[in-house]
Amino acid sequence: MELRDLQAFVAVVQYGNFTRAAEALYISQPTLSKSIQKLEASLKADLLCRTTRQLQLTDIGGVVYEHAQKILHSVLELERSIQDVRNVKSGKIKFGIPPLIGTLFFPEIARKFHEKYPNITLELVEKGAKLIGELVLSGEVDLAIVVLPVENEQFTILPFFENEFVVYVNAEHPLASRSAVTLPELKNEQFITFTAEFALHDFVIRACQSEGFQPQIAYKSSQWDLIFELIALNLGITILPKAIYAKQTNKNVKIIPFETNQLMWQLGIVTLKDSYQSYALKELLTVIQTEIWSWQKIF
Repeated sequence: MELRDLQAFVAVVQYGNFTRAAEALYISQPTLSKSIQKLEASLKADLLCRTTRQLQLTDIGGVVYEHAQKILHSVLELERSIQDVRNVKSGKIKFGIPPLIGTLFFPEIARKFHEKYPNITLELVEKGAKLIGELVLSGEVDLAIVVLPVENEQFTILPFFENEFVVYVNAEHPLASRSAVTLPELKNEQFITFTAEFALHDFVIRACQSEGFQPQIAYKSSQWDLIFELIALNLGITILPKAIYAKQTNKNVKIIPFETNQLMWQLGIVTLKDSYQSYALKELLTVIQTEIWSWQKIF
């Protein structure tokens, strides 16, 4: 049984005779007749009554006609769905982003993408930066924003954003009046950091160790807004990217740059190398590449 034979049969029934059905399908009447005969042979049943002047369906012909309509409709819907995907009208993308990075960038990425492709769903998956890469490798997310550098040959990496690290302190802290500080000057401070599953946790510790001291960590949290609340209560300091300052509104928190921009926060978009990329994913990557310059300018 072939789809074109079902199409021929449905056309004959709908138009009421072979001549008009053949014209509608742009085929000859003999070709149409052969399609009907072929279909009947494959089903081992007569579908049309050939003993009457008016075209009539047999009992089996009625059943076949009913199901043939459903089959052809499903095929049409399949073709339309495929075309929608190719035209990026539908689909779902799983986007892995660490919570802090998501706060900064995901709303704007989602807004820009939704303007162009309102029927594509962006599903946000939030994990610490140290874990998010594993989700790409396992196929649980289609792409992710990670902290660079990433040493993994299985990734395709698109540099995304760069921002300097600064010191966040309470407005009444002795360092708050300084125009700049050095990292060694923080040796005796109480640090507030992200928890161990976050890349920023290790970054702060390594930065301090490179200057010859182990940071004294008073508090750890997975919530950036809680970290700022602790700073506002003068319970410690933290080192974070400058871009985050625009997202917090606490007047008791102040930022101090380092004397040299020796500490930089570098982010990248990673996808799994040589893996299938949907039309929707390709378009999202295009939108991100187009907007990278504007995000860098904002922060």
